[in-house]
Amino acid sequence: MRRIPGSEATGATTWSAADVGDLTGRVALVTGANSGIGYAVAGTLAAHGAHVILACRDGERARRARDRLESELERSSLELLHLDLADLASIRRAAAAVLATHARLDLLVNNAGVMGTPYRQTADGFELQMATNHLGHFALTGLLLDRIVTTEHSRVVTVSSHLHHIGRLRLGDVGGTAPRNTWVTYGTTKLANLLFTAELARRLTAARLPTLAVATHPGWTRSNLAANGAALRTNRVRRKLARAAGRTLGQSAAGGALPVLCAATSSSVHSGAYLGPARFFGLAGAPRLARPGRRARDAMAAAALWSASEELTGVRYSVPAPV
Repeated sequence: MRRIPGSEATGATTWSAADVGDLTGRVALVTGANSGIGYAVAGTLAAHGAHVILACRDGERARRARDRLESELERSSLELLHLDLADLASIRRAAAAVLATHARLDLLVNNAGVMGTPYRQTADGFELQMATNHLGHFALTGLLLDRIVTTEHSRVVTVSSHLHHIGRLRLGDVGGTAPRNTWVTYGTTKLANLLFTAELARRLTAARLPTLAVATHPGWTRSNLAANGAALRTNRVRRKLARAAGRTLGQSAAGGALPVLCAATSSSVHSGAYLGPARFFGLAGAPRLARPGRRARDAMAAAALWSASEELTGVRYSVPAPV
């Protein structure tokens, strides 16, 4: 069952983790792999033979995740990498470590994120959600891209969200120095994920490079994302409610991981595609092609965001803008 789910011609909604296929010899890097969707993605990739780099900010949680995966899987090849996406220096160190130890990088999964955090600036002067969810992944991808594009059948998969629809990009303040509603900010970071993927796909295609850039969203998934955001708040009731919601609502992390795994491994996925769950208005179910919101389809905004992101991060991509 290797068809892309949601084909208008077939109505297929049957893709599952069993369709991932043999990944022996391939190297994958998954950000935020210590829990939730990242953990599920890393485990499935490793179970199918890939060597998986667990790129995480918290070293102790990463070690526990690795140990748990090794106990759950019949076979696994796992590696820990310290990565704080809210810190450009950490990103540069992590990228340098990967380039020094791996001659290939088949798959980069930009999964890690924070959501609903109170306004906070990082050491680099960016708003925390924008730094982590977009600018950090933009910098990481750019620093690793030369290794990725020289690896046959490679892909960059970036996890967005349904909430990109509420995002409002301010090109004069991509770094988010001016405080605004935390949920609009989160939605804006997810809009940025889609614009980044679209522009990366355009640049790769124009450069005649076979590497694919694909975006996904997990639907409504049980995870600790909301709880992690709430943990930065001082209101105890909000923290408890967010944690309860994260534990009880939505589909499992394994279910939310399916669009990511499909984007990462299906032979039917094209560059620039956007995948999400097929059922309940895209909240759950097997993966299928999804349609980004109008703002996420703005090629001029994508190009402008790209330029701003290069300026803010200091990371220049080796693939030029399409002529």
